[in-house]
Amino acid sequence: MKEIRKTARDLMTGYCRVCPVCNGKACAGEVPGMGGLGTGTAFMANVQALADCTFNMRLVHDITEPDTSTSLLGLKLSMPVMAAPIGGVSFNMGGKRSEEEYITAIIDGCRQAGIIGCTGDGVPPFIHEAGFAAITAAGGHGIPFIKPWEDAELYDKLAKARDTGASVVGMDIDAAGLITLRKMGRPVSPKPVATLREIIARAGLKFIVKGVMTVEDARLAAEAGADAIVVSNHGGRVLDHTPGTAKVLPGIAKEMKGKIAIIADGGIRSGGDVLKMLALGADAVMLGRPFSIAAMGGLTEGVTAYAQTLRTELMQAMVMTGTRAVTQMPANILWNGFRA
Repeated sequence: MKEIRKTARDLMTGYCRVCPVCNGKACAGEVPGMGGLGTGTAFMANVQALADCTFNMRLVHDITEPDTSTSLLGLKLSMPVMAAPIGGVSFNMGGKRSEEEYITAIIDGCRQAGIIGCTGDGVPPFIHEAGFAAITAAGGHGIPFIKPWEDAELYDKLAKARDTGASVVGMDIDAAGLITLRKMGRPVSPKPVATLREIIARAGLKFIVKGVMTVEDARLAAEAGADAIVVSNHGGRVLDHTPGTAKVLPGIAKEMKGKIAIIADGGIRSGGDVLKMLALGADAVMLGRPFSIAAMGGLTEGVTAYAQTLRTELMQAMVMTGTRAVTQMPANILWNGFRA
């Protein structure tokens, strides 16, 4: 990973510093780019919220080979990890890899690692086109995410998403205020329950709503027929001064666990962070920037190598906290923490 990160740093000069600790401080306000919006506080809050969550170390047990495998939305995963939907290599990452190279690395690298990659959407159209093509080439092994466009563009892209062979589709409703899209004059908007219900019904696939930060929105997503939510503030890139996702996740999980699949993202950097989110109530997690760096620095092999690193770290954290399986989270692995 050291060489992969070095290559990524060279290729992403001026867009991402590939800092030793990816916490949003050096890149605050760099949108487009890989930073957080405005002061960067929302990005930093994601990382800090996980740092504030600490483990109880428990070693009087017989667990040596913990089980990291799980199933989510009909997908079998080697661990509860997905690569988050990120696009726009040219204006967010420097453009020294093509959109096709980047997203193919995400989709194929995740598939080889036994997990699943998500594809992004945006302007210009080759962002979603490259994503759809990569999923199609992978036999449908990927999750296409579509932004909350107005009707014609939205339903056209939903139809194309179905044609990829994917069994799950998502919408990142948190992109409704994305600054890069506003600058391009494209019509994206929040979605009321009735509209969201119609979108989900017409999608004809299992549906993920990404961008849920309150219990109320989680309830409304479930009411609209969503199969899963992603607790996410869009990596701190759409609204300054939001709380870290690890802070709001327990309350959402307490209300919604078992009623809808709960995915969490934001500030996750290691296998230990994955375990923290699971302990706080998530069924699975998404990672964005770390997978982007891995793809830029090493293409498919970089993504696979990072996934392997994550799984090793996750297994180590599970052994050290007495966690036998990711589907059977103990109630006491977090110190002074909350288990949803």
